[in-house]
Amino acid sequence: MEEDEEYIEEDEIDSEEETEGNLDLSSFSHYVGAKFNKGLRTYFFGVNNIDLKNGDKIVVETNKGIELVNVVTDLIDINEYNRNLALKPVLRKATATDIKNEEANEADAEEALGICATEIKRLGLDMRLIDCEYTLDRAKVTFSYVADERVDFRELLRVLASHFHTRIELRQVGARDKAKTVGGLGVCGLPLCCSMFLNEFDGISINRAKNQMLTINIPKLSGQCNKLMCCLKYEDDAYSELKEVFPDIGQTLWIDHDQFTVSSINVISGVVELRGEDNIQTIPLSRYDEIVSENRKRKNKNEES
Repeated sequence: MEEDEEYIEEDEIDSEEETEGNLDLSSFSHYVGAKFNKGLRTYFFGVNNIDLKNGDKIVVETNKGIELVNVVTDLIDINEYNRNLALKPVLRKATATDIKNEEANEADAEEALGICATEIKRLGLDMRLIDCEYTLDRAKVTFSYVADERVDFRELLRVLASHFHTRIELRQVGARDKAKTVGGLGVCGLPLCCSMFLNEFDGISINRAKNQMLTINIPKLSGQCNKLMCCLKYEDDAYSELKEVFPDIGQTLWIDHDQFTVSSINVISGVVELRGEDNIQTIPLSRYDEIVSENRKRKNKNEES
């Protein structure tokens, strides 16, 4: 029974299909983009001597096993492939039997999810199921779940293995991976980035929000995973570069005979806000630089005299 049991903790379920494969592209004449039934992301697979077109269903080899996916591009010459990710091969165009088996697997996966949920409740395990799927050849059934701590599910594995008579994989995923698997819409109104194109999750800290001078409101800065939104990193480098030519907050200068302090900057509109004793001024960065230059000349002149 033990050979049918597998435990993977905090292993990313995203981008598996592309992380390992054929680095030598010479065995492929073309490649195609394809999507899994539950996914929004496009993955790429190598093709050789198979006539495919957009809309076809194909059987492919992935790190999970043998799976059926939907082609979403026409054949593309392999010489145009410029990604750093290896390619897994297309095994064949899906047959009527393959499609029928996939439909049966999807129905059985729903049933398996219910069975597993019942056993989890019976055993009193603190884990929340989010997905279940069979490989096309039914060599493995994978249950994905979220848990706050490591779960001892040895008894659960024994029960599931005896019930399904196939290899069982229990995959613990993090909050970001859960959002990627379940999908949804972001506050921008578009599908979640993680379910569309992100290969991995970089560390997102509150310092990125501060660097972009955003209001530190954690609920508004968090995505569906309740973690800081991944998109905070997209413009972070640009903000860092733009801020290099802006003054630091708190820097002082003189306009006529009044002293002002830099109270805020806006790198997008290119303006600097100055706060004086009696008033506030917002001026372009170019004008700020002119005033600083005038202050410097006046200081040098006074020192000379």
